Amino acid sequence: MPRRRLLPPPERRRRVDVVVSAGLAVAVAVVSTVLWATSAHQGAVSAPAAAVVPAPPGAAGVPGGFTEAWRAASGATPGPVVAGPVVVTGDGDVVSGRDALTGDVRWSYTRDVPLCTVAAGFPDNDGGRALALYRHGNWCSELTSLRPDTGTRDRQRNPDVHPGTRLIQGGSLVTATGPTYLEVFRPDLVRTVEYGRVPTPRQVGRQPRQDCESTGFAPTSGRLAVLQRCPGEATDRLTVLIPDGAEADKPQEEFSVPLAASNATLIAASEDRVAVALPNPPRLEVLDRSGIQVSLVGLDVPAADLAAPPVGGVPAVTADDDRVYWWTGSRTVALDGLDLTPSWILPDTLGPAVGYGGGLVVPVPAGVAVVTPDTGRVTRTLPVARDDPRAPVVAAVQGEILLEQRGSTVVALRPTS
Repeated sequence: MPRRRLLPPPERRRRVDVVVSAGLAVAVAVVSTVLWATSAHQGAVSAPAAAVVPAPPGAAGVPGGFTEAWRAASGATPGPVVAGPVVVTGDGDVVSGRDALTGDVRWSYTRDVPLCTVAAGFPDNDGGRALALYRHGNWCSELTSLRPDTGTRDRQRNPDVHPGTRLIQGGSLVTATGPTYLEVFRPDLVRTVEYGRVPTPRQVGRQPRQDCESTGFAPTSGRLAVLQRCPGEATDRLTVLIPDGAEADKPQEEFSVPLAASNATLIAASEDRVAVALPNPPRLEVLDRSGIQVSLVGLDVPAADLAAPPVGGVPAVTADDDRVYWWTGSRTVALDGLDLTPSWILPDTLGPAVGYGGGLVVPVPAGVAVVTPDTGRVTRTLPVARDDPRAPVVAAVQGEILLEQRGSTVVALRPTS
């Protein structure tokens, strides 16, 4: 007859066990408090909206005129930031979600460190997010995503980019730029690619060109074009990365080729093409997915417009479903949205075009020019008074409000009729 297995008697909790458990609980609480105190939440003041901010009414065609509705300081935005139903401004250490019609602050987020930049990202992720990147010491290393309809905090992470970085949207990803290092992250703020001189590499030999200087950036869905100047190379180099590769610290390249000239300007990337402007004389070179030149055409723009890359390496570019609109510094060039060949050039402008109410408008010294999308012909000009009528303008649209970034100020224009 088999012997029955005897089970040990249940353990009794001794007094010392209770004391030790209580001590461990206290220790965990202390550690949690310390982690909270040193986290990105510390020193933050979040003032979310009392209710979900409603979307403003849309524009019913291009109006007969515009008048100023409000203006706000926004030194941390390179252009008007439209996220969800609000206009997001950033100045000093404060990010504000504003009512597009009135400029009233519906929510705000403040830190005890200065802003590096503010942007919008992930438009397909439940209304998108407002992204606030703050500076800590010599780094822009504290990133917070905010729900634009309420201002509540969503995710946070710590990138390793330097001041001067730009957060630029490309499909479902956002790129944080930089001359020596860039990184790409997805809506949950998990990094998908790091490229360049990695601050704290986990393994050596995984970066192909860490000694190059990046001078241009152009993301699109599934592709990230980077223009570089590399030691020992006589001309600029164009590299196209896969921004959501298998290993974040080992970039995957679609191609990397030397260009025909140096001091180039990276303009835009599409699904199958990349457009680069070459100086002396001004030309537009278009390359395919293998890095092979498919077109090279002359550009009727002043040579001075291409004398230096744009600030931060990001060109003044807007886009719609049909075209890409590039401001050269004095002219607006429309490129076909697929093959990136030039469609038309409008001289004497202040910035790229933007769609409004089913039409197309371009900032010009006299105000806002209404142009025909297919040809670039100006049909009328709506007067807009600006403090400096020749200063650059980056435009955007939120509902029926036309927004203009003029230096460190965002100005909202409402239709008059």
